[in-house]
Amino acid sequence: MELTRKEYQTIVKKCRELFENKMKDYGAAWRILRLPSLTDQIFIKAQRIRSLQTNVIQKVDEGQESEFIGIVNYSLMALIQIDKGIAEQPDLNVEAALQLYDKHQEIIFDLMLNKNHDYGEAWREMRVSSLTDLILQKLLRVKQIEENQGKTIVSEGIDANYHDMVNYAVFALIHLSSVKKL
Repeated sequence: MELTRKEYQTIVKKCRELFENKMKDYGAAWRILRLPSLTDQIFIKAQRIRSLQTNVIQKVDEGQESEFIGIVNYSLMALIQIDKGIAEQPDLNVEAALQLYDKHQEIIFDLMLNKNHDYGEAWREMRVSSLTDLILQKLLRVKQIEENQGKTIVSEGIDANYHDMVNYAVFALIHLSSVKKL
């Protein structure tokens, strides 16, 4: 479990650094995005990953790693939007955005530790392609919940699905980074 903690934090640090640099480049322009738009952004990234995993020919020179990082960051943006509401104009500076990013990431990290304990690190035996499929399934669930105006009868809400997508994407990134070390 200590290895998972270390690997997870290394991946999240990399994702956070990219988020911070994009905030410096673009500001908080993403604050105007409604949740369905963020869900669609994540869907595009997950669909591209699935295509990369199944297609023989790749025409754009960006691999799965950058797309999984995008899933992490867009999911965290969505959680911030749920927390703060949608803005009409960018309204966060870099420091405020990073505080919110860290707040939500800490919640997701704690969830991962608890689930990882209960599931006995089962994700380590999973394929990256299965993690991709689970992210796509979560996205379809989120889309359905969005169609239902956020209401569920017995299921977890949208935020729980974003939490799981972050964790699945981080697990995939851990798998991909360990492949590079070989």
